[in-house]
Amino acid sequence: MKDVLIIGGGFAGVWSAAGVVRAAREAGGSGDELRVTLVSGGDDLVIRPRLYEEAPEGMRVALDRVLGPIGVRRITATVTGIDTEAHTVRAVGRTGEELDLAYDKLVLATGSQLVRPDFPGSQEIFDVDTLPAAAALDNHLRRLPEQAPSQGRYTAVVVGAGFTGLEIATALGERLQAIADRQGAAEDVRVVLVDRSDVVGPELGDGPRPHVHAAIDELKIERRLGRTVASATWQDVTLSDGEVIPAATVVWTAGMAASPLTAQIPGERDRLGRLSVDAYLQVIGVPDVYAAGDTALAPAEDGHSTLQSCQHALPMGKFAGHNVAAELLGNALLPFAPDPYTTCLDLGPAGAVFTEGWDRKIALTGQEAKTLKQNINALWIYPPTDDPEQFLAQAGRFSNG
Repeated sequence: MKDVLIIGGGFAGVWSAAGVVRAAREAGGSGDELRVTLVSGGDDLVIRPRLYEEAPEGMRVALDRVLGPIGVRRITATVTGIDTEAHTVRAVGRTGEELDLAYDKLVLATGSQLVRPDFPGSQEIFDVDTLPAAAALDNHLRRLPEQAPSQGRYTAVVVGAGFTGLEIATALGERLQAIADRQGAAEDVRVVLVDRSDVVGPELGDGPRPHVHAAIDELKIERRLGRTVASATWQDVTLSDGEVIPAATVVWTAGMAASPLTAQIPGERDRLGRLSVDAYLQVIGVPDVYAAGDTALAPAEDGHSTLQSCQHALPMGKFAGHNVAAELLGNALLPFAPDPYTTCLDLGPAGAVFTEGWDRKIALTGQEAKTLKQNINALWIYPPTDDPEQFLAQAGRFSNG
């Protein structure tokens, strides 16, 4: 029996596990030739693209309801080291026990994490990068009425005008207004968007920017571009140009990096820490190691590379899982071929904007795009639970569906 070890319980890790099991069963027999183990620090698949929404504590799926029915062994542990020469992984279990796990093939799918700032008062700021962090922000917002009335009690400063920053900034005003209205508060609600760049959504390109600007104007979101935060307290923010904004809520969304575990793999990494992989998602120059999702820099269509996004993580997991099983069983590997690139940006009460292609040509806006975004977030990115046949069938569709 050969051991496949998958590190990471996010989208890429879960779909890698399903991909291995599906490919092994398709190759004949019961699939027992391969033993699949997934190691994750938590018990849930966190629906991370939804953490900017209200009530984030419900944005998760129990891993055992997804992996258990297809026979994947799950270990709740934190990985502390990877030895690619010895083909072993060190980890610490939930109760503190040390674990040594051997593998024949390894898939690193530990995702990415927010790069937190280090300025005076940075401990006072919030983020939506993890479930506990998003829940802490949600709890803070709900408890704002308990604070003494002040100029900035219902002011939120969102730092970073990229994809995540725009989605939370456009959602926060409505959330803050509802909280203030329930308490009959007299203070004004403000949302201020701060970014180092001179434009909003620099990575989104020129195509959707007019629609983004229109949404920001409609929602009365203030802009502070070409600036960043110099310091913060529990009641205000000082920007790099000296402006002081009274604000009880600061949300940081600027900057992402691949999981630090990529440094344990002796492969080439990009500026975000992602491992360079070949067309089959094998880490270049490192035998028996694959990477998928936000830990991997893979070739995409039209000469582009994958992005750190759910859109690429799902199919990368499926391809990585298939290719791990194929290599162990002596079958043909499949080159990674993602769906054509698209973006769907939620703009809160102002709707959404959906673009197609790497030049981000606008395809849908307003309520049509909003409905599409809701379907993506609430339906399509969820794996089937308690239904192994449907789960494995979806693992065989090498796309985001």
